[in-house]
Amino acid sequence: MPTRIGIVTDSSSQITDELAARFDVEVVPMTVTVDDVDHLEGVDLDADGFYAAFDGGRCPEITTAQPSPGRFADAYARMAERGYDRVVSVHVSASMSGTIASAELAARSATIPVTVIDSGTASFGVAISVWAAGAAIDRGASVEDVERRVRRLVPSIATAFMIGVPHLAERSGRAAGVDLTDDGIQVLAMVAGRLEVLERVSTIDDTVDVMSTFAIGHGDGITVAIGTADAPSRPLARRLDRAVAGIDTVDGVVHYRVGPSVGAHTGPGTFGLFVFPTIR
Repeated sequence: MPTRIGIVTDSSSQITDELAARFDVEVVPMTVTVDDVDHLEGVDLDADGFYAAFDGGRCPEITTAQPSPGRFADAYARMAERGYDRVVSVHVSASMSGTIASAELAARSATIPVTVIDSGTASFGVAISVWAAGAAIDRGASVEDVERRVRRLVPSIATAFMIGVPHLAERSGRAAGVDLTDDGIQVLAMVAGRLEVLERVSTIDDTVDVMSTFAIGHGDGITVAIGTADAPSRPLARRLDRAVAGIDTVDGVVHYRVGPSVGAHTGPGTFGLFVFPTIR
């Protein structure tokens, strides 16, 4: 009888409901604290509820925390109850969060073997890694093959985006070395877990051109994932969709929400994209 391999990830992956359902992914929630009130992402706080805290020009106090080892232990136990023999647990880069450490601690006492995979990326980049893992498992890959597939894919994942509330990134330390107060609007890229300025533009509309050019520059056979935070970012995301959807090198476009654990560092008005080799 073939080994059944299940997948666990954390909610900072911004994984869509469709992807989670397709691969039966167990999503462990991050804790997002808004004005001293703790919430579990995707449980009692969704994207709409989170961005409502910014209504009227407010800027709430926000912190995030990785899931505890106990939450991971519960997730691994649920996977065993669902009949999985092994688990791959795919998470945000250890350079950006303590999530990997929590998962590894829980894995030591799990009743089934758990392989923790540091995706080396963040946000929807983690969901892309989960996607690759799920596709490999569907084709009968071993845990070792799944891990190799993810590690080969990750260097090919690229992202470009605009931060809606720059001082949130500065406050969190994610913008170390980047002056987000410079004149103009910065289109940013994430390189080795650090922000870099891809280009400075004069209007928000220009960001669409920069991001679409960025995506097209990644060659043939690519998929583009477009992320939006809230209502004001959606028109730009729709323009970005139109800009890339008709290009021959783009196999498809998917959409995701920039949820609370990522929005805590970027704020409302954020939008952007990930580009990656199409997963077969």
